[in-house]
Amino acid sequence: MKHIHIIGIGTGNPEHLTIQAINAMNSAEVIFLPVKGTGKEELAEIRRDICERYVTRPGIRISEFAVPQRQTADRSYTQSVDAWHAEIALIYKELISGLPDDGRGAFLVWGDPSLYDSTIRIIERVRQDAGVDFDYSVIPGITSIQALAASHKVPVNLVGKPIEITTGRRLARDGLQAATTIVMLDGEQAFAKIDDPDAEIFWGAYLGTEDEIVRSGRLGDIAADIVALRAEARQRHGWIMDIYLLRKGRDFAE
Repeated sequence: MKHIHIIGIGTGNPEHLTIQAINAMNSAEVIFLPVKGTGKEELAEIRRDICERYVTRPGIRISEFAVPQRQTADRSYTQSVDAWHAEIALIYKELISGLPDDGRGAFLVWGDPSLYDSTIRIIERVRQDAGVDFDYSVIPGITSIQALAASHKVPVNLVGKPIEITTGRRLARDGLQAATTIVMLDGEQAFAKIDDPDAEIFWGAYLGTEDEIVRSGRLGDIAADIVALRAEARQRHGWIMDIYLLRKGRDFAE
């Protein structure tokens, strides 16, 4: 039976790869490499660099494929994501169908496949299609949460306190609820609208890469600076991946 490896590759530092990930890459006949178009060439280059460094078995083929853009006009967020996943599933089906009957392929996933990534969901869509038969495995990777905490030299949680992982959209809607809130996918800088200026923010962009930027401090003091820094970085690179941790309270404080 055909087999697919879904491999977490970390947040941009080739040294994030685990030995398990490297072994899985070298067991594949084909490594499928997504290309996201103008302005995001650097993301593909990082994956190419990873392959160049760690793929050592002769004969492994790198197959690049274009990722379609998500269409948002006249659709709700969930409708647009569902339609986008359906488009990508058709591409995955074609890629997997091209493997020999007992062949192995690999998808390289930014960060970890379990955290705000849909490769597993899309692969399951393909598996539900009667036209292609395969199984798959998931190899974990370093998440942006781990990379952010490491760069700031902080633990993620306060002692005995819960954490929340959410999106910028939900932070803007629900406000700051938990003692520690980790916010991903925030294109609108929701942190700048939080009415809790004494909260602390630990922000990072391009984590794990040579372009890494981190800032931390009292939210009321540095929110505007982060908004400006983020806009300048996005203009310079053409894309940005960032994440931040918001914290209120202290260890052992009731």
